[in-house]
Amino acid sequence: MGRYILRRMLQMIPLFIGISIVIFLVIQAAPGGPETMLLATGRFVNPEMLAAYRTRLGLDQPLVVQYFRWLAAALQGDLGYSFKSAQPVLQIILERLPATVQLMGAAYLFAAVVALPLGVYSAIHKYSVTDVFGTGLSFLGIAMPVFWFGLMLQLVFSVQLGWLPSSGRVTVGDTGFVDQLKHIIMPALVLSLLYIAGWSRYMRTSFLGVLNADYVRTAKAKGLRNRSVMLLHALKNAAIPVVTIMALDIAGLFSGAVITETIFSWPGIGRLFIQSMYDRDYPLLMGIIMMGSVMVVVFNLLADIVNALLDPRVSYD
Repeated sequence: MGRYILRRMLQMIPLFIGISIVIFLVIQAAPGGPETMLLATGRFVNPEMLAAYRTRLGLDQPLVVQYFRWLAAALQGDLGYSFKSAQPVLQIILERLPATVQLMGAAYLFAAVVALPLGVYSAIHKYSVTDVFGTGLSFLGIAMPVFWFGLMLQLVFSVQLGWLPSSGRVTVGDTGFVDQLKHIIMPALVLSLLYIAGWSRYMRTSFLGVLNADYVRTAKAKGLRNRSVMLLHALKNAAIPVVTIMALDIAGLFSGAVITETIFSWPGIGRLFIQSMYDRDYPLLMGIIMMGSVMVVVFNLLADIVNALLDPRVSYD
C-alpha cells in the first residue's frame, strides 16, 4: 500500500501540470479580459490606458511567459495577486474556505445519515410501500434542478412562513449556534439532495446483492438473529462499494457548492468563483480551479485507500 500511495503521488505531478496548462489556456481563451472591468465603470478609457493596464498586470507578455511565470510562483506557494482586490490569492481562498467546508460537511453528514439507513431499509423491505416511495423520491431528487429546489425552499420557508433566513451565513450581531444552524439548514439540504438520492439507491442495490450470498445464508443457518446477520455480515460487505462512492463524491460537493452558495449568498469558495468569473480575475480563477482539481485527485486516492482497507481482496502492491 505504501508503494502504491507513493506511486500515485508521483503521478500527480505531471497530472497537475497538465491540468494547470488546460485551465490556463481555457481562461485566456475566454472572451473579454480584466480590462473590460474598466470599460464597465462608464468612465472614459482610451486605448493607451487599456494598454498600460494590461502591461501592469503582465498580460502583454506571451502566453508561454505568463504561464511559466505563474507556475514558478505556484511551486513556491505563491498563487499571485487578485486583479480586483490586489490581495494574495491564497489569502482570499483561505478566508472563504471555512464557510465552504462547513457547508460541505453539513451536507455530507446529512446525506449519509438519511441515505444509508433508507437504502438498507428499502432493501430489507423490498417492494414495500416504503421502498416504492423511497425509490420515487430518489428519482425525483436526481431529476430535480438544484437551483429550482433552492428557490422553492426560499419561497416557502423564508418568504411565506418566515421560519428560516433566505441568505447569508450569520445574522449581523448574532453569531450564536442557533442562528448559524438556521442559516445552514436550507443550503445543506439543497447541496445534499442529489447525494441522498444516489447513495440510497447504491446502498439498496448493494445490500440486495449480498442478501443471497452464501455467507449470509450460512449465518442464518447457524441460528443467528436476523439483526445480527444484517448488521454484522450483510451491511459490512454491502457498504464497501458505497463507501468508495461516498469518498469520490466529496470532491463533487465542491462543484455543487458553486450553485448552492450563489443561490443562498453563502460566503464561500463557490460564490467567490462566480464573482471572479464576472471580474475576469485570472489569478483568482486559476487558484480556485486548481484547488478543486487537487481535491478531486486527492479524494480519488482516498477512495482507493478506503476500498483497500475495507476489502482485503483488493491489493495495489
